Amino acid sequence: MQTTQYLTEIIKEINLATDQIPDDAAEKLVDAIVQSNKIFVAGAGRSGFMVKSFAMRMMHMNLDSYVVGETITPNLEKGDMLIIGSGSGETKSLISIAQKAKSLGGVVVLVSIFPESSIGKLADITITLPGSPKDKSKNHYQTIQPMGSLFEQTLLLLLDAVILRYMEKMGLDSQTMYGKHANLE
Repeated sequence: MQTTQYLTEIIKEINLATDQIPDDAAEKLVDAIVQSNKIFVAGAGRSGFMVKSFAMRMMHMNLDSYVVGETITPNLEKGDMLIIGSGSGETKSLISIAQKAKSLGGVVVLVSIFPESSIGKLADITITLPGSPKDKSKNHYQTIQPMGSLFEQTLLLLLDAVILRYMEKMGLDSQTMYGKHANLE
């Protein structure tokens, strides 16, 4: 298969994956963001990169958003939210972070392939995405892509859609975001 044919297949997979995302869970996430004081994100590997890009977009909308583990990340308090992107929902460091956030009165959100995972059991809101060859259940879409690529791509796009929905609810536009864009580049 040619490279561009693979690209076409990847786009087809993403289209099928997005059709499986429950609207109600995504809306709960948007509503929870509206109600949150500070919003923290955590993830490992490529999933971590996706949630970091989400934190950046939230900052662009003047939300108090932070990446767990960064040197300037403040403390989580009651009324704050932790959003975890984890395909497996079983990453040990992320389980510990979720447990700590719960103990501090934070709202825990998990976006994962496995909602019944350890983090899923702790989460207040769970959004299930398809996307890994490791997932052998009949309920999830199977992918030609390696490892968690479909999950990670779908995670990024879902979070971008959450940004658009938040913007709509709050009456914001892209011009608003440019006011917070980095200018020391």
